[in-house]
Amino acid sequence: MTAKPDIDHLRQWIGRTQEASDIITAQLVKGLRATLFLDIGNPAEGDIAPYTTHWCLAQPVAPMNEIGTDGHPTRGGFLPPVPLPRRMWAGGQIEFIDPLRVGDTVTRASRISDVTLKSGSTGTLCFVSVDHTITTPRGVAIRERHDIVYRDMPPPGDKPAAAPAPAPTGKIREAHMADPVLLFRYSALTFNGHRIHYDRDYVTKVEGYPGLIVHGPLQASLLIEFAARQRGNKPPQKFVYRGVNPLFDGAEFSVNGNETDAGLEVWTANASGAPTMKGTASW
Repeated sequence: MTAKPDIDHLRQWIGRTQEASDIITAQLVKGLRATLFLDIGNPAEGDIAPYTTHWCLAQPVAPMNEIGTDGHPTRGGFLPPVPLPRRMWAGGQIEFIDPLRVGDTVTRASRISDVTLKSGSTGTLCFVSVDHTITTPRGVAIRERHDIVYRDMPPPGDKPAAAPAPAPTGKIREAHMADPVLLFRYSALTFNGHRIHYDRDYVTKVEGYPGLIVHGPLQASLLIEFAARQRGNKPPQKFVYRGVNPLFDGAEFSVNGNETDAGLEVWTANASGAPTMKGTASW
């Protein structure tokens, strides 16, 4: 087991900032539309891009000799050097203000807003929250909080967690296949080298999962596009979401929704109907 993180040291990263810019190209929009099961079309200058295109932009690019064992850049730059080996996209909150469009120059200003330790059924968890403001020449387009969770490896001989209970049946539902090509495409679009999404030997033998893991932001993107379609392709003003269970490749998964007084409750679920990410969209 990994030693408990030094929270006082890690909290010294709170307040650190970073800024990066990129351009939304028609080719990027075509690739993301295809990966999110949207009509590919022929995107032209000024066309609205998928709502989470910003997750594909200005991603960190580290030389190969600065890549860690898990495929991410070595820890300790902008993000704090959390010593727990497993890293996952835990959830967050997004406010959509102005659509991103083909041809936009997009700037992301980021700030570490919190670092906390918690104890869970699997041991110590370290949560890092990052606030982002996404702007274009027209002004602020998106504000969001992104939560990352770090966990320890399971102890040798640890029994798999009990299967989560199925979610309620969604009144609105669509199904897709979680296959390695889908995961490869999203990793390529986001320049994500995290080996849990493509290296089956690593994810099963080192991190102890039963299969390749479907990206958290990919699931969130599908939920947001799904929610927008229920409102005539109007994105929610606010979307709050969290991962509740890993989603693995090799089987069908579903995107589901139910109307509520507060908006639309949406979730992804594995082939057994167990929820893997939950979200609430409001307009």
